[in-house]
Amino acid sequence: MPEFDDSTLWRISAYERFREENGHSGFAALNGRTIVPTTLAAELTTLENRRRSGDVVDVLAACIRKRESALILLRHLDLVWPLTVFPQHGLYHLPRPIIDALDDGNRGMKVLAVEPPGLRPPGHAMSERITDLQNYRPLPPLLWALAMKAPQVNLLDDIAGSVAYRVSADFIDDGITLAGALSPVLRRLRLEIATLDQIARWPGMDAERTGRLLNGVYLQGGLIVLRSHRLARQGGASRLMGWLRSDR
Repeated sequence: MPEFDDSTLWRISAYERFREENGHSGFAALNGRTIVPTTLAAELTTLENRRRSGDVVDVLAACIRKRESALILLRHLDLVWPLTVFPQHGLYHLPRPIIDALDDGNRGMKVLAVEPPGLRPPGHAMSERITDLQNYRPLPPLLWALAMKAPQVNLLDDIAGSVAYRVSADFIDDGITLAGALSPVLRRLRLEIATLDQIARWPGMDAERTGRLLNGVYLQGGLIVLRSHRLARQGGASRLMGWLRSDR
């Protein structure tokens, strides 16, 4: 398999053939006995049981929640993108930029596997598994782009239910929000509390766009989830919550 500093991405057919012949993906370049940490493995098992193990936003949320680095083999445009995330460092690694490529159609996007990271982040005391620095990039813009453009929008479990939301005052969205209604919505959510149902009725918003927005802000640590607020107790978001969390 190619090294991480190789800009050539393998096609799905080559990846599947190699995995069938060798029993592993070959991307991580680690000992075959190396496994994903137990805490992250438990999260991934839960996703698999719920048939959401292929959802890149759910998988990224698990890595961030447990603050565990991981190699996520992502299918996109019939290619395998070896995405290594370093949540504690706010970085990710890819041999080729992916954010612009997300505009080329994402219906087939899927997580193929999650493995231990074959790389270390810049500045690590053990430098032999640090590759070209140009292929390490800030994680927040990718989290935002995937939340906005992943093929499905499943409201993440940590922010679902009868709840209300607010965006923290120190959340920085400069340079990552999309044009249109989202920047005004983020500014508004810094000043007031609202349910998913209410946000979906704001100008330029709907249920799907609201779910993507909430997922994106949550992934970056900027979402305040209020479960005891009077709006949450009213249960006004139940209909849209069910729509966003269903397998449509």
